[in-house]
Amino acid sequence: MTTTSTFSSWVTCPKPNPQAKLRLFCFPYAGSGALSFRTWSDSLPSTVEVCPIELPGRGSRLMESPFTQLSALIPELACALRPYLDKPFAFFGHSLGGLVSFELAQQLGRHYGLSPVHLFVSGCRAPQIPTPRPPIHALPESAFMDELRRLNGTPETVLENAELMQLLLPVLRADFALLETYVYAPKPPLDCPISAFGGLQDREVSCDELEAWGEQTNAAFSLQMLPGDHFFLHSARSLLLQSLSTKLHQIVS
Repeated sequence: MTTTSTFSSWVTCPKPNPQAKLRLFCFPYAGSGALSFRTWSDSLPSTVEVCPIELPGRGSRLMESPFTQLSALIPELACALRPYLDKPFAFFGHSLGGLVSFELAQQLGRHYGLSPVHLFVSGCRAPQIPTPRPPIHALPESAFMDELRRLNGTPETVLENAELMQLLLPVLRADFALLETYVYAPKPPLDCPISAFGGLQDREVSCDELEAWGEQTNAAFSLQMLPGDHFFLHSARSLLLQSLSTKLHQIVS
């Protein structure tokens, strides 16, 4: 693999680590991008190379059209990641990223005979459980903005910046479309362990919805609840990374 900070348009690597024993691919939540994970390698084992995923429509790919259907995104993503799966790898995904990482793991198993050694899902209900809320991706702008405020994932200073929001709204709508048009198709459970994380004050994803991830693996399953709302990966960042670090150390040692 190269020693630049960007391996491809899809795969970034803030701190390349050719000696790493494992690659951790990180999948962002709706409206976010690879920058969300830019400093994670500072808190994770030196044997792990952190590779945040950059989807079209954000960050360095801002001018590209975002995907609106998971069924179209997953095959392209699997093909893009294939060259970087030359050593053991794990997935971490928060919210939308959790669903993307699960479907990607299924795709890699079916079409390439590959599997992550571990799937970490965060703030994401199990895929077999439909979302209880009505879709928001096609709402009028004012109503859509109200929903973004309710979710508490977009800073108010950003929401009040009309020029910036005109750049962000298309990718936010597209990302919510990825979630809200998803239809679960029953598949055999994954062979890798699954670790789920949830926020104790998260009103979007319940503990029971996280527990249901246990049905998606033939291996071990664990659930850890952390303080915070749906975006506890920021507010409880140190606790989350400490837990991830422990689990990753066990995997590579």
